[in-house]
Amino acid sequence: MATHPPARPCRLLPLCLGLFQGALLLFFALFVTYEEPSARVEDASLVANQLYGTYPLFQDIQVMLVVGLGLLLTFLPRYGLSVLTHNFLLLNFCMQWALVVQGLLHHLHHGQIHLDLHSLLLAEFAAVTVLISAGAVLGRTSLCQLLLVAAWEVPIYVASEWLVVTHLGVLDVGGTITIHVFSCYFGLGVSKALFGAGRRPLHPKETPTPRSELSSLLGTLILWVFWPSFVAVLCRPGDAQHRAILNTILAMSASTVTAVVASSLLEEGRLRPGHLQNGSLAAGVAIGAVADMAVPPVAALALGILSAAVCVLGFKFLSPLLTRKLILQDHCGIHNLHGLPGILGAVASAVVVLVTPKDTSSSPFSQVSPAGVNASERAVGQWGERGAGRQALCQAAGLAVAVGGSLLAGLLTGAMLRLPCLAQPPEQHCFEDSLNFSIQGQAESLEPSGTMEEGALALKERT
Repeated sequence: MATHPPARPCRLLPLCLGLFQGALLLFFALFVTYEEPSARVEDASLVANQLYGTYPLFQDIQVMLVVGLGLLLTFLPRYGLSVLTHNFLLLNFCMQWALVVQGLLHHLHHGQIHLDLHSLLLAEFAAVTVLISAGAVLGRTSLCQLLLVAAWEVPIYVASEWLVVTHLGVLDVGGTITIHVFSCYFGLGVSKALFGAGRRPLHPKETPTPRSELSSLLGTLILWVFWPSFVAVLCRPGDAQHRAILNTILAMSASTVTAVVASSLLEEGRLRPGHLQNGSLAAGVAIGAVADMAVPPVAALALGILSAAVCVLGFKFLSPLLTRKLILQDHCGIHNLHGLPGILGAVASAVVVLVTPKDTSSSPFSQVSPAGVNASERAVGQWGERGAGRQALCQAAGLAVAVGGSLLAGLLTGAMLRLPCLAQPPEQHCFEDSLNFSIQGQAESLEPSGTMEEGALALKERT
């Protein structure tokens, strides 16, 4: 039976993107300026030292997001060009949008938003949440839909982060709760609302090939190398930042070994690429909540082992169960890489708070929050006033707010994505670069006379 050609990307996309960039141009011209330079010599030297200390870590994060994360998502054999492009575009779209949202809330002084490298870094952290959430619906959504997700998720993330870190005083230097847990359940909420009405069989173009798995593994290696910078960049320079880097490296080293062990045991002596690609990174997610705490090295190793085991077991057993019972689509396995290790890290932070001495020199509250240094200083005082028990409850409350709030917001966002004007691709033409690019070798797959079975046969012949 002949299929209908997919809806071509509508003119709504370039029109909206053009209007967005034009509106930002006008907004920046009227309300955004750079931070005032320091007048005194000693202050200028301090600013220079801060810049030289922060910018290398910022560069590492840029490589992670543009190259590492983009390549990690190229496991889909006929969707790699779209993944890399969408990841790159969403990063830039969200960064500019987050500068506006965060600037209006945290950096507005006398009618002007003062821009510096720190605010740009925080805007990229907001963009990370969108890039992670998009993994749940990768390949079955149009770029119009992804941009709508980004437009809604950024301000919701900013509100959630303020509530969790500034209001509740939750300790989360590496974004375990505020970034990874939030983005995971936001993405799963979007997926459930958008695709949860009926079961979808495995798409013929969804199965990775050795070449696509290789490029995805290359992305894993890049992320693995630069992840300590992501965790430590918001720590106060000195002991806290040093400790965060060491804990992250130890945890991720243990998670890599554990991922190989767990995958070999579950696959009868062989390795599954997806287990290694995600399990080796799981510790980077979990360690963020405790990276700068005064914990012994063995704790970082133990957390790395547990996070990798949880991630691999999630891919093997939990994901198929959620697909069958809840009809939950999670194409990139963000629940196993970001959700489960994020929850594990949040629980670990509550445990560490209970056993950590109340010593401000080793206080876990050493990060600089988006609301500024004063928020972190207030958090140190709140920790001393609350005591370990109440602070551990605040950690649990922050986790509950991140999960519940993001899931609800994701469900509402997913319901909006059903609008016909957003050009959701038909099922038989999902995971296909030719929907977004003019590629001669894939043009025949979009002809009206092509069937899903023929497409599967063509893919098998090519691979």
